[in-house]
Amino acid sequence: MREYKRSVAVKDGNVEKALRKFKKKILEEGLLQELRDRETYEKPTTVRKRKKGAARSRWLKQLRSQQLPKKLY
Repeated sequence: MREYKRSVAVKDGNVEKALRKFKKKILEEGLLQELRDRETYEKPTTVRKRKKGAARSRWLKQLRSQQLPKKLY
């Protein structure tokens, strides 16, 4: 299990600023994403299919950006 640094000091009673810093730390550590991943079990074949589909869509998007624009006549 990973060790997390999740403490934020509240200075001058500014709770909103401390909360923003806390949320930023949680996002940087990837804690929320890890929690979502652990909520439900996903079969290894499903993980592979999802990742392969995402890679394919990224590739197609890259190809679209490299194409010349359509002729407008």
